[in-house]
Amino acid sequence: MTKHETQILADEKVPTIEILREFDAAPEQVYRAHVDPELYAQWIGPRSLTTRIIRWDARTGGSWAFANDRGGEEVASFYGSFHEVRPNERIVWTFTYEGLPDGVALETLTFEELEGGRTRLRTLSVVQDFETRDGILSSGMDVGVNEGYDKLDELLAKNA
Repeated sequence: MTKHETQILADEKVPTIEILREFDAAPEQVYRAHVDPELYAQWIGPRSLTTRIIRWDARTGGSWAFANDRGGEEVASFYGSFHEVRPNERIVWTFTYEGLPDGVALETLTFEELEGGRTRLRTLSVVQDFETRDGILSSGMDVGVNEGYDKLDELLAKNA
């Protein structure tokens, strides 16, 4: 298994965050890890937290919610709606941190098939303004993204 670098990019002209990451697994596997709540809970977020799924209806028009716990105590919770779920190709959802309910992001995830049975995951998050975007970027989200994707690599290798 190759260690892939995660790119986190902020556009200077629009309040977006783009995250690019390649995985040594087929799009179907990477997609499934995003829509199956048992799999999602195993890899999302930093290693110092566990994820507890509260609600998960991964279909167009469905909704989701999860909480992050440390030592049995809830430290953060998130929720949103699935706007479009296109199997193995694309997910469009809203993503909201309960501590900042006005900072909702509209995220589009695309699962691009690469040679050799690999996948490029592209996530584009659009937020209402640069202040919100910059707050997300400075929150330590890069640790959660990087550690989460490393855990996803491990999960995909285990389930290969």
